[in-house]
Amino acid sequence: MSTLSDRLAAARGEAGTARDKPAGTADLEPQADTAGGSARADETEHPATGQTSGPLSARAPAVGPDSRPASRRALVSQEADRIEELKASVHAELLKRLGPHLYDADMDQQELDQTVRNVLSEVLGSQDRPLSAADRSRVTLEITDDILGYGPIDPYLRDPEVSEVMVNGPDVWLEKNGRLMKADAHFTDEAHLRRTIDKIVSRIGRRVDESSPMVDARLPDGSRVNAIVPPLAVDGSALTIRKFSADPLTVQDLINFGSLTPQTADFLDACVRGRLNVIVSGGTGAGKTTTLNVLSSFIPTDERIVTIEDAAELQLKQDHVVRLESRPANIEGKGAVTIRDLVRNSLRMRPDRIVVGEVRDASALDMLQAMNTGHDGSICTLHSNGPRDALARMETMVLMAGMDLPIRAIREQVASAVDLIVHQTRFKDGTRRITHITEVERMEGDVITLQDIFVFDNTAGFDENGRVLGRLRSTGLRPKFIEKLAYANVSVDPMTFRTDQV
Repeated sequence: MSTLSDRLAAARGEAGTARDKPAGTADLEPQADTAGGSARADETEHPATGQTSGPLSARAPAVGPDSRPASRRALVSQEADRIEELKASVHAELLKRLGPHLYDADMDQQELDQTVRNVLSEVLGSQDRPLSAADRSRVTLEITDDILGYGPIDPYLRDPEVSEVMVNGPDVWLEKNGRLMKADAHFTDEAHLRRTIDKIVSRIGRRVDESSPMVDARLPDGSRVNAIVPPLAVDGSALTIRKFSADPLTVQDLINFGSLTPQTADFLDACVRGRLNVIVSGGTGAGKTTTLNVLSSFIPTDERIVTIEDAAELQLKQDHVVRLESRPANIEGKGAVTIRDLVRNSLRMRPDRIVVGEVRDASALDMLQAMNTGHDGSICTLHSNGPRDALARMETMVLMAGMDLPIRAIREQVASAVDLIVHQTRFKDGTRRITHITEVERMEGDVITLQDIFVFDNTAGFDENGRVLGRLRSTGLRPKFIEKLAYANVSVDPMTFRTDQV
């Protein structure tokens, strides 16, 4: 029988051998039998009971690397669902308590705001489900935006950097700094979006439903709204809001943005003061209304101005301004007042200037008549791809009046009425630039001759961020209407037309 010292020495030797083995080899070699019988390496003996337990993997299953994040995501999702359910119940309770007051256009906004906040506090306080302070603040803000404002898009309507908000079904898209991006917001469902649309249009006496599925409206701040709902919108209602700048851009802003140069700004100022008839053309979102607003700011303050628009957007600072806005038909299909009706009516209002927000139909004929019957200095906008296309569109819209006029007669009217075309383009980088300032000269045969005074020079190309580096440059040609400006006691510096002018 071996002594205790022999057994200790043997145990130390076995421990050293185990340390010298490469990792992972212990399970590949058979274990030696001991006096108490064989015991596998993956079994352990309890020090108190002497019982052996199974393999380690059977006793305590390992936690996989993805199980904890997955469980966390599940908890976050459950919490989000609970918050959404709570918002829905609180929203329903608010609607039940306040009822039609939410859509009452005559109710004072501060009174409505205070009423909603009081009821919201009561409803949240009566909920059985506890809320953290952060969740309570979030629910309060989102429901307040939904009830008093326009739901998920309300923060973007307050953001001065966002110029347009587009809602396609539940998704929200933004135009920010001239570029489109998807917003981190969405509508809960179609009913949620329809409530927001109804709130916008009901406050100005418009409606949108299956019988009248399209509507043009505006927000109280002047932002232009277009909504179209099913069945015309196949994938859910679509809402487009072009924000109205509370602080309108000035001519100096356009110069700073590169849309104009100081020389072209002075030239356009002289053209407006000299009572030339001007057409501002361009594509959708090219900035035509902004340019029209700037050109209108050049009109002298002692003249009577009548503005005609579909949705009132112009912000003229003159003292003597009459603003007219068209009206769609009512639910019986009656009562519509078109732009053409307003143009005809404006001729009886003793205007010095007629400013039309956009000519898009037979009102073009009445606008030409106004320009040709002593109302010089009129300004309007229309959609086109260039100065030549602007005249072609004008002809087409005159034909829409159904007067069966010969093309030559229409072109003679256009050549006689229109003096200047200011064309604007929205480039790929999101910038909006005036690309053509073109004189409408006269008829040569059956063609209206045009002469470019300033043209956008894009030979400089683009910078490393894809921004346009070009600028407006003079063609070196002097316009023929310089004499007409002289009759109005307006002079233009001849140096304006130097080709090397920077």
